[in-house]
Amino acid sequence: MNIWLVVTLAVVVVLVSILVFRLHAFLTLLLAGLLVAGLTGPEMLQQYADAEVAENRWTPEAAVTFTHSSAASRVTNAFGSTAGKIGILIALASVIGGCLSESGAAATIVDRMLKLVGPRRSPEALAVSSFIIGIPVFFDTVFYLMVPLARSLRRAVGNDYVLFILSILAGGSIAHSLIPPTPGPLQVAEILNIDVGVMLGVGLVVGGMSSVLSLASARLINRCVEVPLRPIAGESDADDSTSSSDQQADVADHGATAETSADGRSPGFAESLLPILVPVILITIGSVLAYLIQSGAVRPNRVTDLLRLVGDKNIAIAIGLAFGMALMRYIDADRRRTLVGRSLASAGNIILITAAGGAFGAMLRQAGIASAVGSLVDANAGLMLLPLAFGVTAAIRTLQGSATVAMITSAGVLQGFAFAEDLPFHPVYLAMAIGAGSKPVSWMTDSAFWVITRMSGMTEAEGLKVISPMSIAMGVSALVVSVLMAWLFPGVG
Repeated sequence: MNIWLVVTLAVVVVLVSILVFRLHAFLTLLLAGLLVAGLTGPEMLQQYADAEVAENRWTPEAAVTFTHSSAASRVTNAFGSTAGKIGILIALASVIGGCLSESGAAATIVDRMLKLVGPRRSPEALAVSSFIIGIPVFFDTVFYLMVPLARSLRRAVGNDYVLFILSILAGGSIAHSLIPPTPGPLQVAEILNIDVGVMLGVGLVVGGMSSVLSLASARLINRCVEVPLRPIAGESDADDSTSSSDQQADVADHGATAETSADGRSPGFAESLLPILVPVILITIGSVLAYLIQSGAVRPNRVTDLLRLVGDKNIAIAIGLAFGMALMRYIDADRRRTLVGRSLASAGNIILITAAGGAFGAMLRQAGIASAVGSLVDANAGLMLLPLAFGVTAAIRTLQGSATVAMITSAGVLQGFAFAEDLPFHPVYLAMAIGAGSKPVSWMTDSAFWVITRMSGMTEAEGLKVISPMSIAMGVSALVVSVLMAWLFPGVG
């Protein structure tokens, strides 16, 4: 069957399953992978196997076994391979996120940021704090942590509620789509064969710059739309009855109030940052060192071997977790005993979705999508490849809602661009464009849309006026930064 027909059928299955039948993303991606595997003919399997042997990735015996395997076994093997690559990373990052949120460390980071910049720059403090916390913590959790601060700031200043809410998106939502170890960027890096350290470094730069541009868009939207502060479920009447002058004085004097443990203690700022900064630094060192060794600039020795070991993504995150576990002494004893189990339960859902997406992408590769898409690439395509990747991802994202599913699906379809020999820039920029495309358009199909509206007290109509334009602004800003960097620094990494 024609590869483009296979791709079309697979994408239709993903969209219909999620939009019409409300099927879970794990089952949807698994079903799409099985469909592609079943429609892939023996000729394409042989071509794929021959290519793997030619690249010395497989032995001839392994290639023969592969070409005679069933569709189900190929999907199973690809699922297991993906889970093996990203499962530990996501699980450990989830536990780090739990330690940060429940110990009060995340609130401490925000508290310090607000004290540093003052109330007038509180939107910047919210954005920076959300960006930092959003590196190891899923966006929904980031928003849960930050929205009470946005509501407190609104009570203090009496306006700019939309700006405070969108500042959280400008930081946390951008990090969610561009910076590993969050699942979407991590899996895109695996599909496009991009070093995680390179993905992390470029993601931090692109994400940081696009957050600044997105915050400017948030200020514009704030001028056009006014959202009142409404009571929400779980918020006491005392919160709403607090006088504006008292709130303003409290914010001016103390910033945000960090969550404390049962005995009144809370972690310090440096202690709160270590679980995030240590893995980022170690992974960056490991990636830079690997590049220097490969280029011949540095010769391997015991010191470099040790640095490469601790710079491995899984080891680095594990070291970060060690610092995160040190925060557990600030958590109530009852919650402390169940924290790891609850965090892993949440991570398990993400791992299943991501591994199923990896299997789906592998089936597309085996069906010949890399060569098919690669044949469309010519030397004159240039930077226009990035808007194309953005558009494909944005279309999938808008229709089915999940940014992670959109990134995984789009990366599987577009991976031929990353493997093309005449690609005029590093494939990490293709990953950045895919991440940028996972932002627009957030609306009723997006679970985050409902989280934001419900937790902020917005109506659906207000959400469409506020969240949807902001998602477009974030995506476009990230794309613009990616294109500029691909033009100015095409050979990064």
